[in-house]
Amino acid sequence: MTKNIALENFIYIIVALGIVWLIQSLYYLLVMARAPWKKSDVANTSQPPVSVIICAKNEQENLRQNLPLILSQQYPDFQVVVVNDCSEDDTEMVLAQFKKEYANLYYTNIPIDKKFFHGKKLALVVGVKAAKHDLLLLTDADCRPESEQWLAGMTSALATGREMVLGYGKYTKEKGFLNTFVRYETLWNAIQYMGHALAHKPFMAVGRNLAYTKSLFNSSSQFRNNLTTASGDDDLFVMEMGTRHNTTVCFIPQAQTISNPVATFNQWFERKARHLATAPKYPWATQLLLGTELISRLFFYLLSIYCLIFNIFIPIVIALLVTRLALIHIIILRAAKRYNEKGMLFAVLLMDILTPCFQAVAWTYKLFGRKKSRWR
Repeated sequence: MTKNIALENFIYIIVALGIVWLIQSLYYLLVMARAPWKKSDVANTSQPPVSVIICAKNEQENLRQNLPLILSQQYPDFQVVVVNDCSEDDTEMVLAQFKKEYANLYYTNIPIDKKFFHGKKLALVVGVKAAKHDLLLLTDADCRPESEQWLAGMTSALATGREMVLGYGKYTKEKGFLNTFVRYETLWNAIQYMGHALAHKPFMAVGRNLAYTKSLFNSSSQFRNNLTTASGDDDLFVMEMGTRHNTTVCFIPQAQTISNPVATFNQWFERKARHLATAPKYPWATQLLLGTELISRLFFYLLSIYCLIFNIFIPIVIALLVTRLALIHIIILRAAKRYNEKGMLFAVLLMDILTPCFQAVAWTYKLFGRKKSRWR
């Protein structure tokens, strides 16, 4: 009798493992696998005028290094708008020096007001108002373009009347576990949000490399209603204004941006907590889908470990582990090749296990850390 009960419980466990394996596999095949294999849209060679917008807060060194690379893009007609947002360093002096050398640079200043806190959205609104072209390309002061064809690559994705282009913003490859984790998570997030966009359900992007039209921006309510929110200038906007008809993805390697990664895990947790603050504003269906992937992944590993420890249907468990790991490797490595992300071959298994754990820590950091994260 006891053996029958134990066997019945073991069957329930292996069935549960099979269910979460199926959930994971379907999500990866139907969503995550889209970005690594999707062919780029037919290139738009018209090269419309572009306004590049950069919001800078105490970014004098980054501007010295990166702004010339943006101002010297191989593109017929573009301006670069830099919004100096309450900087207390020599950002304005650096911009004034570059202004003498580059006629296509325009900058404006937001004065310090200790009585009024505002997030990055206000600076972006100021930058959009200063932009003279309808097509806007957003990046950050700590980003540099992959090549002189960054502008041309991002605008080429605007074929067939699209109004929004989701680009890839990568991090510099360095030694160490933290760097591998940050680059892996960045690649994973890109595959995810690009996959959702290609599945006609865009929900986010990164402000390090994002293009859209000024008319689309002016139709949004997110910036008017959330000027004091520290984050969300990218994902909340895409969530509100992105549709299956107006959003596309840029896969061109030369059209990527590169940033320096965080130096400590504490910085990563703080940044992640700031990003997670906007997640409750996602549509419930998007929250459900993202949460289901993360939770099912966690349960998959917990159930697998339990089965291996207690010798429960070992051949089946190993088969499920191997097939899932193979699927993840194929997707990640294909995407890494497409986006020129090196050193991912041996990182996939460890990072796939650790990501849900770090996400949980980030949520804890968000709940019990500082109540208000300010952009800087």
